[in-house]
Order: sequence, then C-alpha cells, then structure tokens
Amino acid sequence: MDLGLKDRVYIVTGATRGLGFASARELAAEGAKVLLTGRDGERAAAAAAGLGPDAVGLAADNSDPGSAGRLVAEAKARFGRLDGILISVGGPAPGVAADNTDEQWAAAFESVFLGAVRLARAAAAELGEGGVIGFVLSGSVHEPIPGLTISNGLRPGLAGFAKSLSVDLGPRGIRVIGLLPARIDTDRVRELDALSGDAAAARSLHESRIPLRRYGTPEEFGRTAAFFLSPAASYLTGVMLPVDGGSRHGF
Repeated sequence: MDLGLKDRVYIVTGATRGLGFASARELAAEGAKVLLTGRDGERAAAAAAGLGPDAVGLAADNSDPGSAGRLVAEAKARFGRLDGILISVGGPAPGVAADNTDEQWAAAFESVFLGAVRLARAAAAELGEGGVIGFVLSGSVHEPIPGLTISNGLRPGLAGFAKSLSVDLGPRGIRVIGLLPARIDTDRVRELDALSGDAAAARSLHESRIPLRRYGTPEEFGRTAAFFLSPAASYLTGVMLPVDGGSRHGF
C-alpha cells in the first residue's frame, strides 16, 4: 500500500528516542520530510542525521510556551508546508498519589498537557484540508496504571481534548487521532520495570497478561503511527487506538 507520505511534512516532538523516534523513522522511510525535536539539541540533530537529508532535528521543550509557534514556523521555513504533527512527550514522574509532589504535578501539566495543547493549537492554525494532529497518549486513558498516578491523571484529560478538537477541526478536513501504547519495549518501559526491583520478573508478569504474550517493538508502534498520520487513513478521526498487543479487553 502506498501511504501517500512522499514529500509531506510532519513535526514529531520528543523524537530523539523511543516511540517518537520510531514514528519519525517510519515517516521518513515512507518519503515524508520530518522536523523532529528533543530537549537536547545535539541529540535531536544526531537522530535526524540518521533519517536522511529530509529530516531536521531541533531543540525544543514542550513546556516552553514559545516552542509551539517556533516549531510550526520552522517547519514551514525549511520545507515550505506543514501536513501534520505527532505530539509525543516523555512520561511524567512515577509514584503513587501520596508521594507525588505539587512540583511534579505542575511540571507534568506544563509538559504533558498544556504543552501538547499549545502544539495542537499552533498546528491547527496552519494546517489545511488533509492535515492531521496526532497525540501519543497511553493505555492509562482507559485504565489507570499502578505507580503512574500523574500519567493516570493527565492522559485521559488530554484524550478528551483530542476528541473535542477532532469535532472542532473536522469541518476543515483536519483529522485528530490518539495512539495509546502499553508495554512497548522502550527505555522508558524498561525503567518502569526496574522500579519493581526485579526487571526480568516484572516483564515476565506483564507479558503473561498480554494476549500476544510479548512486549511490542518501537518499530511496530512507528508503523502504526505512520499509517494513522498518512492520507491512507483519511477517514479516521477522533480515534483513540490502543497499540497494546490486546491488553485492553473491553470494546
């Protein structure tokens, strides 16, 4: 299938590693031009260099109110257009409700929630018909994850924003989608497994609860993201898609 991504232009935030990088890599492999970001400019530039001449890496912090407008303007200046954005951020601090501090909540809100809202609004102002805004969320949208109280609080709200945005932007032909990863084999998930004190045992336990009996790979997530961001998925909007090996058992 031709996804129709050749020469289309996307911003992918939080893309120096993990799910963001895997998504940027698949977009670039399908012929898209990609502006990828990370907090460390050198790492962002190095990540982009591995994707070919049509990828650019820039330093950007999603919690910075000026980042959203700057990234949209940069994508248009570099590539002459903007077709979509995938908003991905690192996970907030782990912990249970009694332990997470006000400072951790405030920092996560600025980065995970309000930063994503700003990026979506800035992209929406520039996108035309056929444009797409994607959010990398979490399985916690449907079911809280033990030990990730801040994520459990913020991700469902962001999914609600994305659903509302899909209704607002639908008449303009702009799609809004959410991707809900669960146990994907990234550095972040390995770090969470290690918090148990026995990473191997934690992984084995989680895998036993996944119908496919394994963690997903970043490549599998990236291919899913590339499809959903592409013109091939032109009639899909307002969708919150679990990418979880069947972990979500409900409809």
